[in-house]
Amino acid sequence: MTVDLAPSSPGPRERLSGRLPRMQPALLRLAGVALARVLTLEHPADSVLSRFFREHPDLGGRDRAFVAEAVFAVLRARRSLERWAGDGSPRHLLLAAAVRVFGLSQRELAPALNREQEHWIAERRAQPALALSPAEQADLPDWLYERLAAIHDAERLTSLVRSLKQPAPLDVRANPLKATRAEVLARLADEGFKAQAGRFAPHAIRLMESAQLARHPLFLEGALEVQDEGSQIVTHLVAPRRGEMVVDFCAGAGGKTLLLGALMRSSGRLYAFDVSDKRLARLRPRVARAGLSNVHPVCLHNEQDARVKRLAGKIDRVLVDAPCSGTGTLRRNPDLKWRQTPADIVELVQKQRAILAAAARLLKPGGRLVYVTCSLLADENEAVADAFLAEHPAFVAEDAWSILDAQGIRPERSGAGPYLMLAPDRHQCDGFFAAVFSRRPLPTAADA
Repeated sequence: MTVDLAPSSPGPRERLSGRLPRMQPALLRLAGVALARVLTLEHPADSVLSRFFREHPDLGGRDRAFVAEAVFAVLRARRSLERWAGDGSPRHLLLAAAVRVFGLSQRELAPALNREQEHWIAERRAQPALALSPAEQADLPDWLYERLAAIHDAERLTSLVRSLKQPAPLDVRANPLKATRAEVLARLADEGFKAQAGRFAPHAIRLMESAQLARHPLFLEGALEVQDEGSQIVTHLVAPRRGEMVVDFCAGAGGKTLLLGALMRSSGRLYAFDVSDKRLARLRPRVARAGLSNVHPVCLHNEQDARVKRLAGKIDRVLVDAPCSGTGTLRRNPDLKWRQTPADIVELVQKQRAILAAAARLLKPGGRLVYVTCSLLADENEAVADAFLAEHPAFVAEDAWSILDAQGIRPERSGAGPYLMLAPDRHQCDGFFAAVFSRRPLPTAADA
């Protein structure tokens, strides 16, 4: 299957319009060093770049923007750039991205190039058009392209893989305990930020250009948090009520936990489970900033931890934001497609099924269990949900779309089944899958 992958939105050059630095050999060399570190794929690209910028505090804003854009451009288009460059060396990939992705002219590049590099680029430009495989056109590993092609027709596949090559927008969420969305939008507008209300989630705000928010008063006051709109949507599936006992089973740094706490109006009891104390440590100051008093972080040894067993049958609602491949977040984490293998997916599926089964034991009769991944792969999504239902007859599937509709959240429906699937191309947010299960009530005397 061949797909048409012509660009459909502004590329790196347009996003950096007016901010492109004057190309110099030193900047090109530093960008190459940063790219080489990222391409080891030993650590997430964003953390590698953060460390790199801390080591080079003298880099100005335009230079940092160029380095980051160049590195992520290579990660997004790595396969086609390797074909054009003829090899995978960081230096050549960077030059290929400057020409093929940024669209820099020979004149713009000239100050940063030596004669050998100028000759190399001229040779590359003169080569005939390349015959790329569908996976190379999509800039995906063969195995990942094949799995996506197996579940989408040509039109949907074209739309999806094109969207995955674009950068993700910056979404934030108004904290209803501190301010309404309208109030946050008004303050942002007063300060010159270009922002608009999200399409679906009631507290979502989309910033129309990049912004540094970590030191912004709204952030420091706890009135807003950075959270993709898709992440907000799937959290609303839990639909917690005031005074309930709720568990976020894989809380991580707590983006969904904070929204759950706000939806509960800081009442009841909200357990934030995770196996990483470091992640939970990052959650604690966020909880305080958000004004929540009902969140209780708990570090588990594993899903069979005794503290989980003590809560069995006592919880009203459980969110399982399961560890997954992250293929739904490739716009913001393009390195993930090069760091994952089919063997990793098999291991993740086993972990997902074990976590979901353990979390199900927490539910009281009539309770709700929400299984979420940020994956686009059926192995981690429908297959896990279907297997859970087959193995747990006490649970039934609820229609996720109807749960959202009752809250006024109405993304375009995809598929006829009860499961929710959000896609970057259709919903302009990260890719998410969600399945909602309810535990059957205990039989009563009238049922006998």
